[in-house]
Amino acid sequence: FFHFYAGICSALKLTVPSHTIHGIEGQPLQLSVDYNFNATASEIQIIWLFERSQSNPKYVLGSVNQRVVPDLEYQDKFTLIPPNASLRINPLHLSDEGNYIVKVNVRGNGTIAASQKIQVAVDVPVTKPTVHTEPSSGVVEYVGNITLKCTVDRGTRVTYQWMKNGKRLHAGPNYTFS
Repeated sequence: FFHFYAGICSALKLTVPSHTIHGIEGQPLQLSVDYNFNATASEIQIIWLFERSQSNPKYVLGSVNQRVVPDLEYQDKFTLIPPNASLRINPLHLSDEGNYIVKVNVRGNGTIAASQKIQVAVDVPVTKPTVHTEPSSGVVEYVGNITLKCTVDRGTRVTYQWMKNGKRLHAGPNYTFS
């Protein structure tokens, strides 16, 4: 975690995860935010924005003194339970990948503000792989080569690893990979 201090002697501290948050498509995701300040507050405002790359930030929801004001377009998707500034996204879609910006304003003897950005990546679970053999009979003993083709229908950041009898196969005179 890292801290962001607004102003030189600001009394508002806003803490968010410092690394990219990975969520799973179709599942809920919680963006955890902590804030504290050492001033008396007459009003506390929390604002959440969302930005995809190459697009302007869009208002998601906000609250003033624990009264939540959602964007009507997203009101069923995003949840904020003030005074907690954490945002819940449910369900998560691929289109939710991007940056979420949280801003906290505290008005008391003047206004102090702090904002932070949280990067969200959405992962799609890998489906069960299918393997095709060529020739389809699979019988090539003492004759020629056999090609095994492995594919998956869905999944992000897919990597393939061939095993034989529980041990990794490496390229050599008997095996080539493409």
